[in-house]
Amino acid sequence: MQDNQLLRYSRQIMLPQVDIEGQQKLLNARILIIGLGGLGSPAAMYLAAAGIGRLVLNDFDTVDLSNLQRQIAHDSDNLGLNKVESARLTLLRMNPEIQIEVISHKLEEEELENEIGGSDVVLDCTDNFSTRFAVNRACVRTKTPLVSGAVIRFEGQITVFTPGYDDSPCYNCLYPDQGELEETCVRNGVIAPLPGIIGSMQALEAIKLIIGIGQTLRGRLLLLDALSMEWNRMKLMKNPQCPTCG
Repeated sequence: MQDNQLLRYSRQIMLPQVDIEGQQKLLNARILIIGLGGLGSPAAMYLAAAGIGRLVLNDFDTVDLSNLQRQIAHDSDNLGLNKVESARLTLLRMNPEIQIEVISHKLEEEELENEIGGSDVVLDCTDNFSTRFAVNRACVRTKTPLVSGAVIRFEGQITVFTPGYDDSPCYNCLYPDQGELEETCVRNGVIAPLPGIIGSMQALEAIKLIIGIGQTLRGRLLLLDALSMEWNRMKLMKNPQCPTCG
C-alpha cells in the first residue's frame, strides 16, 4: 500500500477490525452496483471513498431534473447524461485512485450472471421487481452475496442474502415472484434523505462482507419508519419450497 493510500484511508486502517489487511481486501474487491438512483448514489459514493478497488456501475437511465431531490451522485450540470457516466465523474472526483467500469444497458441472462459471478458483492439498488428477481436468481446460481435495499414514501428496508450458506434465504423467499407491484418512488414519492440512510447502510454491509467482520444482516430484515424514527427487525427464514433457492 502506498503512502498516499495509508493517509487517505487512515481513519479506517486505525480500526482494529480493519487494519491494513482489511483495507487491502477493500482495495482488491470488485463490487457491482445495479441502479445509480437514490440508493445507488450514496452507496457508490461511500464505497468509492472507502477504497473499494473496482466498482462496476450499471444503469440504463439518464439524469432527469426530478432525480436531483434524492440522487446525490448527480447534479444539474449532468442533466441528460447517462446515470452511470454522471456517477463515474462524481466518484472519480472523490477518489481518482479506484477503477470504475460503467455498463449503460440492461444486464440480462448470461451477461448478468457473468457480471455477478465476477463480483465479490452485489448491491441491488433498483426500484423494480423484475430486475430484483433476475439479480437474485443470478446471485443464487453464482453464490454471490447480495445486499438488497428499498425505499418508498417514509419507509425503508435493508437485508443481506448470502447464497453460499445453506440456511440463507434469498429474495424470492421474502417476496413471491408474481408480477410487478404498483408501488414505486415514481408513483408514490419518497422523502429526500431516506435513500441516503438505506444506501449508506448497503455500503456498510458490503464493506463488512468484503473484510469479513461483524454480523451482517443475513437472515434479518431491518425496517425503518422514518416518520416515527423507529426500527423494526424481522427474522427471515429460508423457504424450502422456494422456486429459486429451495
